Amino acid sequence: MTDLNPGPLDAADPLAALRDRFVGADTPLVYFDGNSLGRPLRVTADHLADFVRDEWGGRLIRGWDERWYELPLTLGDEIGRVCLGAAPGQTFVGDSTTVLLYKLIRAAVDAAPPGRTEIVIDDDNFPTDRYIVEGIAAERGLTVRWAEVDRASGVTTELLAPLVGEQTALLVLSQVAYRSAHLADVPAITRLAHDAGAPVLWDLCHSAGVVPTALDEWEVDLAVGCTYKYLNGGPGSPAYGYVAERHQDSLRQPVQGWMGHADPFLMGPGYTPSAGIRRFISGTPAVVGMLALADMVALIDEAGVDAVRAKSVALTSYAVELADAWLAPLGVQLTSPRDPAERGGHVTLTHPRMREVVATLWERDIIPDYRDPDGLRVGLSPLSTSFAEVESGLAAVRDLLSD
Repeated sequence: MTDLNPGPLDAADPLAALRDRFVGADTPLVYFDGNSLGRPLRVTADHLADFVRDEWGGRLIRGWDERWYELPLTLGDEIGRVCLGAAPGQTFVGDSTTVLLYKLIRAAVDAAPPGRTEIVIDDDNFPTDRYIVEGIAAERGLTVRWAEVDRASGVTTELLAPLVGEQTALLVLSQVAYRSAHLADVPAITRLAHDAGAPVLWDLCHSAGVVPTALDEWEVDLAVGCTYKYLNGGPGSPAYGYVAERHQDSLRQPVQGWMGHADPFLMGPGYTPSAGIRRFISGTPAVVGMLALADMVALIDEAGVDAVRAKSVALTSYAVELADAWLAPLGVQLTSPRDPAERGGHVTLTHPRMREVVATLWERDIIPDYRDPDGLRVGLSPLSTSFAEVESGLAAVRDLLSD
């Protein structure tokens, strides 16, 4: 591309009209943090009001029998169908990402055969993933094997092959690296693990809703993802978990709550896990927290996740071109993969002044985020971001660095 004018790109964008459905899209604010917290949909405000008035206020506790009890599973199936490539009965909406990571990692290592005493994880995985792995390893007397990754790249089969073997109980990896946006080769790495007799848990927090996945086809074992990034569920919206059907009967999750019991209203003296995916639910589901999420999953279904991915690639590629033209001469480095096939939905740009640049941008209603060392992260949520927004935000970065 030689013409950096965003006008023709927005004019040719088949998803451009969907941007008007988001709160705040009609303001001059530039939002580069959709990979941390997505904008809300306008329709969600109406749906929340309807829920308070009609379901919660009108049906009261009858809502559990009528819809709420099954909502973690029915919405889980929708997330699986629209975003994950997962057949019904394998995805549930539950606790926070941290809690679901704990539950599924702990269940997997507890089910590992004797002698498999190591958890493999990269040293630049999201902090929560690393902290949870360290904690479970300490609880269960296991060893953490660290894959040392390039901060501008991510995990590969070549990097992991020497670390995975007969002692591996589980790999814990992210499909998209939170810092660099490196897009891991999920099917190849999963095959590598399976050839060594080990399962993999994939963190999909920075990929679901923006990068198509095919969990069933790729024979993924376990996955966890948050819902407030590209799935726009709102701050603190509940995470989802995926457990392949072939593993469900053999895994016993450690947080035994009443909603995962085979007969939750029996309230008997002992715990018997429910059949199927419900056994991975613990406590009362966050019904209100699922409402905005359901709206966004429906919109992604309307747009088509492949079309969302195509726009994501176009947006991040445009950001890279602007960075090359405007920011590289000012000393800015691209610390994300240059090949869009190896890149998720954000771009990280580094410069020694980026911390102060980000702080100043926030004061001017231009909202990226900052990641050490010296990184400005441009998170581009495809359905709510225009090419003009990208141009405006990066022009402001250029002007600040020029000053």
